[in-house]
Amino acid sequence: MTETVTVRGFLGSDVRDFTTKDGVPISTFRLASTVRRYDRDSGTWVNGNTNWYSVSSFRTLAQNSKYALQKGDPVVVTGRLRVRQWENDEGGRGTTAEIDAEAIGHDLGFGTSAFTRVAGTASAPERRRAGAADNDSPGSAHHPAVEPAQPPEMNSPAHAAAGPREEVPF
Repeated sequence: MTETVTVRGFLGSDVRDFTTKDGVPISTFRLASTVRRYDRDSGTWVNGNTNWYSVSSFRTLAQNSKYALQKGDPVVVTGRLRVRQWENDEGGRGTTAEIDAEAIGHDLGFGTSAFTRVAGTASAPERRRAGAADNDSPGSAHHPAVEPAQPPEMNSPAHAAAGPREEVPF
């Protein structure tokens, strides 16, 4: 089963990054998404079940994710959902939900975030004005403008305004 989904949740792990033998950057993390509902009887919000997803991103998105995200961050992920059944050598069975991310961003319902364009990337209208084809995007492996993302300036006013990160209770 493959379909496009958008999931809100919290990073349940740090972002892990690696590169394939062909030089394609990949990043992965676990995403926890918990349904919340309002209980009219108690007048409080209560947590429902938590769904866990393994999220993978590639190329420029992977490089940027490595620097922009950390465990506990609230995020919105859009991508292709794959659900797989598995069985291990001991006979245990399970189901894994995986998302191949097309877009990842901070969930601004929980705080603020500052965007920093990576050197060498351009928006789609800027690429069209420059004569680039739509499929010749900075995320393409063959695009000459792809450069590794640089970590954000940790002493910047935007970073200082964000304040310390709170621990997530899982």
